[in-house]
Amino acid sequence: MKGKLIIIEGSDGSGKETQTNLLYNYLKEKNVSSMKITFPDYSSRSSEPVKMYLSGEFGKNPNDVNAFAASSFYAIDRYASYKTKWGKFYNDGGIVISDRYTTSNMVHQASKIKDKKDKDYFLDWLYDFEFNKIGLPLPDMVFFLKVPTEFSLDIIKNRKDSYKGNIKKDIHETNTEYLKDTYENSLYVAEKYNWNIIECVKNNYMRTIEDINSEIIKKILL
Repeated sequence: MKGKLIIIEGSDGSGKETQTNLLYNYLKEKNVSSMKITFPDYSSRSSEPVKMYLSGEFGKNPNDVNAFAASSFYAIDRYASYKTKWGKFYNDGGIVISDRYTTSNMVHQASKIKDKKDKDYFLDWLYDFEFNKIGLPLPDMVFFLKVPTEFSLDIIKNRKDSYKGNIKKDIHETNTEYLKDTYENSLYVAEKYNWNIIECVKNNYMRTIEDINSEIIKKILL
């Protein structure tokens, strides 16, 4: 009996890791069999192509690597993680909560493609590649933490890089136009795939972490 796969996705600086941790702790307190994962899996050798891409070894601009190529780097990392870390737990009925997933490529990589027809072609390709061809599980629920770009830029300004432990940002975070394009694309993708959109900014202020977490939990319990 397969379990459930719940994804926390969102704009840059939206608190994906924080909300993943809070949801995992909530389920743990309720004695629900659950596991927390994150992508990219920087602790694994499978993330090396992702690190090379993000550090600019393939080009300093995100658009130097096309959406198909970049997505394949992340897909390999997800496949390795599924096969070695959480696949058995999920297939035995456990609940897996993931900080990012295939959804991140839908948000980030599809933003490189401006033509709607070409964008939809890429999204269809990605869906088929990961969920049909290589056999990764489909998410049961996706929560999208929506934070406008101007708030994201302020939040990530002094945030340490998650895999280098320093202030240097990756090629996504240092490109303001790319972040704007990604935000606009994320709204299209979230609606296209009927994700649960969480408005993290209300009345021009960021909502509290606890308030956002409460909304997520309520939607899971419906």
